[in-house]
Amino acid sequence: MQEKDIFINRELSWLRFNSRVLSQCDKDLPLLEKLKFIAIYSTNLDEFYMIRVAGLKQLFAAGVVVSGPDEMTPLDQLREIRKYLNEEQQTLEKHYKSIVAGLAKAGLHITDYDNLNAESKAKADEYFFSNIWPIIVPIAVDATHPFPHLNNLSFGLAVKLCDEEHPEIIKFGMVRISRVLPRFYKVADGVYVPIESIVRRHTEHIFPGYKLISSCAFRVTRNADIVIEEEEADDFMMILEQGLKLRRKGSFVRLQIEKGADAELLEFLNSHTKIFYKDVYEYDVPLTLGALWQIIADKDFSHLLLPPYTPKTLPPFRDNVSIFETMDKDDVLTFQPYESFEPVAQLVKEAAKDPKVVSIRMTLYRVEKNSNIVQALIDAANDGKQVTVMVELKARFDEENNLHWAKALENAGAHVIYGITGFKVHAKITQVIRQVGDKLKFYVHLGTGNYNGSSAKIYTDVSYFTSSDVFAKDTTTFFHILSGFSKNRRLNNLSMSPMQIKERVIDMIRAEAKQGANGRIIAKMNALVDTDMVRELVAASKVGVQIDLIVRGICCLRPGIAGVSDNIHVRSIVGKHLEHARIFYFKHASPNYYISSADWMPRNLERRLELMTPIYEPSLQEKLGEILRVQLSDTDLAFELGSDGEYRLAPTKDGEKPLNSQAFLEDYFDKVFKSIKKSSDQDNAQILASKLLKES
Repeated sequence: MQEKDIFINRELSWLRFNSRVLSQCDKDLPLLEKLKFIAIYSTNLDEFYMIRVAGLKQLFAAGVVVSGPDEMTPLDQLREIRKYLNEEQQTLEKHYKSIVAGLAKAGLHITDYDNLNAESKAKADEYFFSNIWPIIVPIAVDATHPFPHLNNLSFGLAVKLCDEEHPEIIKFGMVRISRVLPRFYKVADGVYVPIESIVRRHTEHIFPGYKLISSCAFRVTRNADIVIEEEEADDFMMILEQGLKLRRKGSFVRLQIEKGADAELLEFLNSHTKIFYKDVYEYDVPLTLGALWQIIADKDFSHLLLPPYTPKTLPPFRDNVSIFETMDKDDVLTFQPYESFEPVAQLVKEAAKDPKVVSIRMTLYRVEKNSNIVQALIDAANDGKQVTVMVELKARFDEENNLHWAKALENAGAHVIYGITGFKVHAKITQVIRQVGDKLKFYVHLGTGNYNGSSAKIYTDVSYFTSSDVFAKDTTTFFHILSGFSKNRRLNNLSMSPMQIKERVIDMIRAEAKQGANGRIIAKMNALVDTDMVRELVAASKVGVQIDLIVRGICCLRPGIAGVSDNIHVRSIVGKHLEHARIFYFKHASPNYYISSADWMPRNLERRLELMTPIYEPSLQEKLGEILRVQLSDTDLAFELGSDGEYRLAPTKDGEKPLNSQAFLEDYFDKVFKSIKKSSDQDNAQILASKLLKES
């Protein structure tokens, strides 16, 4: 066996992850839940083409031959990607058509203009003239009308026309459909029409004097990876804004069109976009399926979704009790979205109002557009508190939102840091400093997920609240590194990348390897890509260490190779909640458990500032251990990775019911909430919660 055989190609592994997303349509789920996965799959694929495929095309153009430890060339990867996606497209179309047919039986119709009754057609016509016609852009393309610039993910209708008086005169043009228009027009209760279907019907109104011969909906994808020369930037905010404008002009990497398009129309589009013919995808379903959220959000059909889950606020957090008082008594660890994100927001909001608070420091990577956390920081700054905020302007596809918040915070008087030259800051940390008597007291939140209340209802993440002196110096040092000049990027109890996380994790893997068959590692993350980490895990497997990896997305380690990686088991959990937490267990480490903002990828370990947090308290370690055990027992949402690189549903033992770990945890936290409400012993709530989990 050659070393390259232990590696799975990064891009092909990602494609299999997105296939696992799509495969949720095979499950016994409500129809709109299935439509959600179609939307997620399509949005994921857009970003994959904009960033990963675009990057491979650049490598190929630059003549790069080998680009990874699996030794696949960029051209090999591009060929495999195209082959994979062309085959999977049939699955996507089959699922979409099946879901749409099922929705029609349930009274929710997604249909073309031509299938409407006379009354609905009249309403769609009225909508066209009042709402569509004034803002669409008819475009002629000829000697005096050049082919227009098309922004990334531009969507429209290409048309082939003939002169009414001189039918032999053929013209080509297009209708650009503005993003301000809804993707689907709701023509009646429970009836949605794709917008291009209405536009197509009225093409001859848009181009008077011409008859429509043929048309096809199309959509273009551009390279959206921004390269910012930070070292040359006098004003980083200005150069980033310029970079965002350049994103609209990246090279074309994909063309999506309606199936059965006129060959001359396709030639018309491709003669101008010059997209490689194998990156042209013909669809027998509407384009821009990521916009299906518009239909999913129809409240009249909420019965076609799973019942929403309400996150629980559990003791020691309580209404009308100061979060600082709570953190003075206990360190607390919560697991979103089963437990509420509100205590995280409450920490910042209470700090903003507390006269004893002298300083609030925080990192922001992705926050929602209407963030009560950022508003609290603005209020604190306006109130004269020392507020320091690291706003990562390079958070891909959130740059504009983060620019908005950075400016708002600066205007309020906060000290805003835009980033660290050459690195992204991906760590999730809040530090609040209060004057308590004649001393300063430090209150810290460390997490695995973003400070985003919206995604916290969907993503699984861990939040750790502590006022322990163990972390006071490290968290202060970390923020000093962000705001000042420092060549020392090392902490004592916390670990920070790019200097420490990889080093410490490798040390812990090697320590388990020294224990041979008595060694044990469990690691939960989003992605495993780093070559050194793969090699260390394989080396530990060879000497008998039992390793369980719960990796939601990309996994470049090939498990199950006899005598090499057969002690490594890899599983991926895909369900209604996005598995986002990073939890690590090393049997012989001290302590055994860690949480982190970092995946085991080169970008996280070498090109970002990340944090890994040790969890010392036995009760909190036990909680993390039970979470891992539940996920390792999943036989409903879990896929297991084979040595052939394929994922298969985890097997269920004879006579056992499949275990859905996410449903189990929802049910468990509901039971805890009800039990604690009945219990008079609120101070021992965490012990009661742990007892219930073990019993479950």
